[in-house]
Amino acid sequence: MPFTPDHFEPTDAALEARLSAIDIAGYGKTRNHLHGKVTRLSPYLTHGFVSIPELFERLPRLTLADKLAFEFGWREFFHHVWSREGERILKDMRPGLPGVRYAGDLPDDIREGRTGIAAIDRAVHQLYATGYLHNHARMWMASYVVHLRKVHWRAGADWMHAHLLDGDLASNHLSWQWVAATFSSKPYLFNAENVARYAPADWHGARSALDTSYEALEDIARSNRTLDAAPALVGITEPELLSSPPSTAPESIPSSERVRLVHPWMLDGHRFDGLRLGVIHAPFHRRFPWSGLRWRFVMDRMSATTDAVFVGNLNELNAMLSETPHVESTATLNPGYRELLPTLCTRLDDAPRRFDNPLRTCRSFSAFWAQCAGEQRERGWHR
Repeated sequence: MPFTPDHFEPTDAALEARLSAIDIAGYGKTRNHLHGKVTRLSPYLTHGFVSIPELFERLPRLTLADKLAFEFGWREFFHHVWSREGERILKDMRPGLPGVRYAGDLPDDIREGRTGIAAIDRAVHQLYATGYLHNHARMWMASYVVHLRKVHWRAGADWMHAHLLDGDLASNHLSWQWVAATFSSKPYLFNAENVARYAPADWHGARSALDTSYEALEDIARSNRTLDAAPALVGITEPELLSSPPSTAPESIPSSERVRLVHPWMLDGHRFDGLRLGVIHAPFHRRFPWSGLRWRFVMDRMSATTDAVFVGNLNELNAMLSETPHVESTATLNPGYRELLPTLCTRLDDAPRRFDNPLRTCRSFSAFWAQCAGEQRERGWHR
C-alpha cells in the first residue's frame, strides 16, 4: 500500500506499509538526514499499535549491533527512567547551566514559525501540518528555544508534546532535557553548517545568525545573552489545543462478563473475547492537551478497535465495573491512568519491553545499554 512519508493513517494497513519499507542498513547510514531512511514508526509505537518486542520479531535481521536497535533501546531507556523517577522527569533531572535565566513562556514568533531562522520556521510548519518531525529537527528546535532564546525546556517540551502524533512524555521531555543539559553533561548546540549537512536547501541558514562557530554559540548558551534574530512579520497560526476529543457524544457501556480497557497508549486491536472499552481519562488531557490532528489519530483508531468509548474521570468507572468479574488492561506510565487503572482491573499486564528494566535508575543511555544489551548477549539473545 503506497503512502507518503509524513502522512499517518491510524490503520493496520498504514503500519504494515511502514514495516515493509524498513531498510535496516539504510537507516544506519542515513538516519541523521531529514530525508534519510528513517522508519517514521513512532506514532504507532507511542500509541501501542505495535510494541518494540513485536518489532524485533517482525524484523528477524535486526541485531543489537544495528543503529535501529539502538533507537528502539533509547525509547525503552526513557521509559525505564520514567518508571523509576515518575513525574520527576517533568522537572530538571540535574542542575542546568549555572547562572543562566530562562523565560517560562514560548514566544509567539516561535509558536507562529516566523523567527526568521529557516530551519526553525520550516520545522514549526511541518509539525503543525503533519504532527511529525525528524529527530534532528526536534533537536535543532529544542537547542534554539533553550540555548539561543533562553526559554526553559519545559515550556518547549509541553508545546511540542501537544502537537506531535508520537508525543511521549518520557521520550519527548527527557530529550529536551538532554539538549538543555539537565539530563546530560553539556548543552547540545547546532549551527548553519550542521543544518546544511543534513537538511534540504530550503532549511539552510547561510548568512543567518546561525552561521557562526560552535564556540560563539557555546558562549551564548552559557550566558544570559540571546541570539540576534530578525523575526518575520508573517507566520502560521498555531492549531488549537484540545483537552478532550472533539465532538464526542456520550456512549452507553454494554454489560459484559469480560472487559478490556483500551487506553490511548495501547491501541493494538488484538482480538479479545469480551467487551473492548476505550477509555479517555479527562484530567490527564486537561493537563496535557493535544492538537486536533492527534485527537483524530487516536480516536479514529480507538473507535475502530473498541465496542464503546468512555470519556471522563476513570474514577467514575469503579461503580460501573464493580460487578464485572474480569476487567483487564495494560499498564501505562501516563499520570492518572497510571494510578487509576490498577484500581479498576482484576488483571493489569505490564507494558511490553524488549530490554530489562533495571531496579536503579540508569543515568545515561550508555549505562543502560551496557547493562541491558550486555545481559541479553550473555543469554545468547543477539536479536
